[in-house]
Amino acid sequence: MEQLDLKTLSVRESDQVEWKENVADPDDVAETLSAFANDWSNLGGGYVACGAREEKDEHGFPQVAIVGLSAARLKEVEGKVLTACRDRVSPSIAPLVEELPAESPDRRVLVFIMPSTRSAHLFRRREQAGKYYVRISRETREARNGILRELLVRKGVQEEWDRRVCATATINDLDLLALRDALQRMGVFHPDRGIDEYVSESKSLSPFVPPLCVREALTGNLKPRNFAMLLFGRNVQTHISGAYSLFSVYPGVDRSEPHAERSELAGTLIDQARRLIELLDVQSYVAFDKTNRAAPNAVKYPPQALHEATINALAHRDYEIVEPARITVFSDRVEVLSPGSVPTGISVEELRQGRAPAKWRNQSLAWFLSRLQLAQAEGQGIPTILRSMREEGCPPPQFQVNEVRVVCILPAHPRHALAREHRSIEEAISLGEFERAQKAVLGLLAQDSMNLRTIQLFAEVQRALNSAGLVREFLAKHEGQLSSLPPLVLTQLADALTLADTPSREDLSLARRLYLEASKGRIAEREVRQVAIGLSRSGDDSSVLKFLKTQMEEHADLKNNASILRIRGNAFIGQAKHCTQTGKRKDLPAQTKRRAWEDCRRFLGSAEQDLRRALSLTTDPAMIEGIQKDLDFVDHLRTIAAPPERRHRAGTAGSAGTVKRHPQ
Repeated sequence: MEQLDLKTLSVRESDQVEWKENVADPDDVAETLSAFANDWSNLGGGYVACGAREEKDEHGFPQVAIVGLSAARLKEVEGKVLTACRDRVSPSIAPLVEELPAESPDRRVLVFIMPSTRSAHLFRRREQAGKYYVRISRETREARNGILRELLVRKGVQEEWDRRVCATATINDLDLLALRDALQRMGVFHPDRGIDEYVSESKSLSPFVPPLCVREALTGNLKPRNFAMLLFGRNVQTHISGAYSLFSVYPGVDRSEPHAERSELAGTLIDQARRLIELLDVQSYVAFDKTNRAAPNAVKYPPQALHEATINALAHRDYEIVEPARITVFSDRVEVLSPGSVPTGISVEELRQGRAPAKWRNQSLAWFLSRLQLAQAEGQGIPTILRSMREEGCPPPQFQVNEVRVVCILPAHPRHALAREHRSIEEAISLGEFERAQKAVLGLLAQDSMNLRTIQLFAEVQRALNSAGLVREFLAKHEGQLSSLPPLVLTQLADALTLADTPSREDLSLARRLYLEASKGRIAEREVRQVAIGLSRSGDDSSVLKFLKTQMEEHADLKNNASILRIRGNAFIGQAKHCTQTGKRKDLPAQTKRRAWEDCRRFLGSAEQDLRRALSLTTDPAMIEGIQKDLDFVDHLRTIAAPPERRHRAGTAGSAGTVKRHPQ
């Protein structure tokens, strides 16, 4: 467990921290600790900090004043509270205790840490009858009526879903590289300890989050919990069927449009979250109204609202429902559907007003997403959505709730005529009216030159017209802003350059820069192939190999992808061809040429290995035929690159003067 500090506690929600200055009645502390143990809101437990008080600063915002307790008072409070937890709580609880430094060296802050338990705990004040207490928002309350009934039922069943063992998975189904990357970004990874410690049944990163794995009682085997598989698993959907997302874009206001775009996003929840955020960022563009001097610019959707709604849908959905999370973009709104209803105890009206108390369905999952800076702190998601929509002038979000789903609808800013322009351009492209599409898209670029969707359409039109001139002008004009574009947009611009009728050397060089810039970002698996092919078209086989090496290290599945292996094989062939040119130059020293021929043979060996591996993985007749031609070309180059004595013996010396064109 990582060490606590008061700064960390002071920024947490009051749902999970109770501040006591002098502790007039230790029973108050024990009562609150029993409520944290009952964990009605599924936050994992809570803290009671003695020797600090919550007050307001000069602006009216909450802040914590650290007062501290003397050594004698600290021991007295600790003894009385622990005694009450043992004698007056049934079943007894044993909170963890930590002493933290106060501002004065002769005083300390006493912190009781109470993780949630699987039991329902009764607290009895002296001669009074015992009562069940729960933590709701900032208050400790007696559990009555429906809340009491559900508390007793919930505590008598099983662990929350995200804490349960993933029955079909083993420890080998965890991606340890992904886990290490996440721990490093959280700032909790210790290289000297290694990664194995974090996948044990004993290592916990927080008192409120269980270890990632648990040991089966019968077999003694380590198995990951559900939240560990969602966050760091390989082939997540094999073990948790509904744990994927669907992202759809419709150009109109409903699903009756004749064409649409849809992306099925699998992988870990972290990968899905990042990919969805990238896709949604394309929708968060600015609409201009130059006649409105007070507010000439308006964002169609605030990025914060889109991000929060999406992460909420992933973190708080019901994964026992075998349905994907669905994010659907229409011309006038974004709908974010999360399977499962709202947790019991939260009213729909409170949810709509942003006043619902913090309550996590998947507490361990949400804890990790929060520490990875993908989610807001507890209870802040919906208030953030409401505030950001209001500040940008967008209509308030709508919530549709029933027993199987929660849908958050984010209406677009009223000034979204730009969307209609985009639809018009898309229609012109689909009809082959590229001149009309170009005229319209250039008009939009003149208004908002860095609108992502406009840039995408611009690249698509230029590619259809086999024209690179306007793309060069655009890139030259926005040289300093290119790094801010998503990898997908950079790749589309580069494609427009390399697929022109007669790309110049300048075009290929510029495209190479764009592909390399795109390769630095996080890209989806289907885009890896697009970037690699683009780099190859630009004539940079060395960068293709470097890029694919990095991607294969991050995504082990790519090593079994026939298309990717063929691309890498062809990049090796390209390197080998370059070596043959060097080896045949008469103006170079013999040693340099000899080294070039040796490198050529090495590249050819690597190419053959990748191509034969790709051949064994594919059943596509067209790809099989293409790979076979590639292998024939490898054999041809190998005869050219053979040592002189072997060429002489094979009678091939006369054919060494010409290099055939690669069948690609």
